[in-house]
Amino acid sequence: MMTTLRSLTIALGVPSAAIGLLEYLVRNDQLCWIRHGEGLVGFGEVLRHTSTGPDRFDSARNWWNAVRADAQVDDEVQVPGTGLAAFGSFAFSKRSPFLSRVVVPEIIVGSRNGTAWVTQTTLDPDAVLDRESVATALAGYLEEISADSLSLGSDTILPGMLSESEWKNAVARSVAHIAAGELSKIVLARDIVASLSAPIATAQVLRELALRYQSCWTYSVDGLIGSTPEMLIKVEDGKARARVLAGTLDRATAPLDDPDYAKRVLAGSEKQQHEHAIAIDSVTRQLEPFTSSMTSHSEPFVLELPNVWHLASDVTAELRSQDGAVPSSLDLVEALHPTAAVCGYPTSVAGELISELEHMDRGPYAGPVGWFDGSGNGEWGIALRGAVIEDPQAVRLFAGCGIVSGSNPAAELEETWSKFRPMLEALGLDRARVLSGQPS
Repeated sequence: MMTTLRSLTIALGVPSAAIGLLEYLVRNDQLCWIRHGEGLVGFGEVLRHTSTGPDRFDSARNWWNAVRADAQVDDEVQVPGTGLAAFGSFAFSKRSPFLSRVVVPEIIVGSRNGTAWVTQTTLDPDAVLDRESVATALAGYLEEISADSLSLGSDTILPGMLSESEWKNAVARSVAHIAAGELSKIVLARDIVASLSAPIATAQVLRELALRYQSCWTYSVDGLIGSTPEMLIKVEDGKARARVLAGTLDRATAPLDDPDYAKRVLAGSEKQQHEHAIAIDSVTRQLEPFTSSMTSHSEPFVLELPNVWHLASDVTAELRSQDGAVPSSLDLVEALHPTAAVCGYPTSVAGELISELEHMDRGPYAGPVGWFDGSGNGEWGIALRGAVIEDPQAVRLFAGCGIVSGSNPAAELEETWSKFRPMLEALGLDRARVLSGQPS
């Protein structure tokens, strides 16, 4: 029988306004969820749960409900993310052997809206849990800072499971399936491998991502790292929010003297608008049974990121009470995943084709990643613009594109390179480092 978890949350002096929680991103084994310098940073591990298969979300939810029901929580701050909280990462596919996991850190440092805190959690029934123990535990993690630095020199980029020509052929086959009326959209992904001459400095990579992509959500859970622009679902005090993206334009090839270029090209493209409409309909349709009211933009807006522009829509919903409680973030994650934005439509047909055409296991790529607490609050992004650290000197990057009837294989390949760019830049790499050879 598991020993009862105990947690204590105390207020903390607000982190520096200039960098926020980035001052706590100092270890290569950290967990994090950061946007605009706010969010959660985790240290150490007290407890974890793993699961696979179609019941991976249900397994995690049942486990967490049992943990929080038995936990002893002392929370003097009382905002979303305080008290008992955990980080999670789930496999994209129900067929994946990747272990979806929930991790409860020993220490979480959090910050939101001018309020900052530290939570310490323990399984030791004899441990003293007070303000001094919290400060001591946090100081201990901060003193064990890794001295790794970004490697330079002989780093290279290797092909992934498919070569570029093989992947373009897969795009062409996808378009043929769409033309045959089997589906209206499929999201096709590819991978590349960064081979590093020295161990990856994960904390430094995360800081680079968080600084360059401040409007995205920078995440790190057990070797899955990245900075996603897409919020699958956020639940806070009975309200749910999502940010849906579909439709992409590379900024690297944009004219410098045309301020309306992105809006004109994205909003004026029937292909991009069609792709976006499928994605937003997918989210609102799956979310509707859990809500009493829901609003979304009548027209998508153009989201500007350092590497690309996206068509984006924000969805806000009032959650409906069921048996005296509103759905938790884990409930909604299971209901929403996978969305058309990362799978296609119909999702069942697209999912089967993805397995056939990609020739790889996505693992946690394009799966839900984020955090949740004991009160049902949480923030879950879609694990995009990211990578999996397979060993300290091998990092597998993923990128995908929405394929619809008007898709061109060469253009879609170029779009994947624009989406690889955030991770490549954070690793100190560029496309010129690509080595030809057999897929790995």
